[in-house]
Amino acid sequence: MNISAKIAERLPYLHRRLREDLPSLRGLHNLRFSPSLHKTRGAIGGFSKKMAFDWNGYGADLAVETGTVLPALEVHAEEAIQAIKAQKVIAVPTDTLYGFACDACSEEAVHRIYEIKGRKHTSPMAICVGDVMDITRFAETNHLPHGLLENLLPGPVTVVLKRGDCSILERSLNPGLDTIGVRVPDSNFIRRIASGSGSALALTSANLSGQPSSVSINEFGNLWQHCAYVYDGGILPAGRAGSTVVELTEPGLYKILRPGSAMEETVKTLEKFGIQNEH
Repeated sequence: MNISAKIAERLPYLHRRLREDLPSLRGLHNLRFSPSLHKTRGAIGGFSKKMAFDWNGYGADLAVETGTVLPALEVHAEEAIQAIKAQKVIAVPTDTLYGFACDACSEEAVHRIYEIKGRKHTSPMAICVGDVMDITRFAETNHLPHGLLENLLPGPVTVVLKRGDCSILERSLNPGLDTIGVRVPDSNFIRRIASGSGSALALTSANLSGQPSSVSINEFGNLWQHCAYVYDGGILPAGRAGSTVVELTEPGLYKILRPGSAMEETVKTLEKFGIQNEH
């Protein structure tokens, strides 16, 4: 595909992004934008740019080095998979919030996410896998009723399980904890990335630690520069509650650690399988 064809392919997406961003520019006068594009490894129709903004009337220049922004479409999953394998960090939409993701079995990549968020290493991070059957590679599931996980997932639920001795997870992920939160989002794009990586994705919300979670890529624009790719799935409709976090480490018992966006449905499913609330 030649350059003109690539640009034409991107025009509908860029036009939509421009319409979404225009409201944020209301009230700003004499804004001058001087982009300097540079070639980015593996980018297909994306743009990695150094932007210099001259805010007339404000007397300040702002330079921002951004990651490559691409629509969260299947055609762009391969770039994400290669970035994960290269121990890079990406930003990706889930079925709840935007998240930072990397190879959960890479100490270097996991450390980079903590640095980006300004987060303490003692704060636990969940993982994302591509399919329910993949969970057994990273956590213990033998104590759970047959079919329970398949009824909870994929969906906006984080299941906290014991790692067990056979887990292939990097031990620097959540050091000192013998449990791990596992997600299988109801989102084909991120699940495709997780499956293609051959590992699990360390996954945490795309924001600075202590700041509101993001439902749009614009809400963490100041952090794009730290990501190999930023995947745009539009404004996510689930709100900012995040996933429902439920601990299932003990046979026959559950404990809701965070209500999240699907607590009612989660509790109904657990009780259907005879799992009781741990008081």
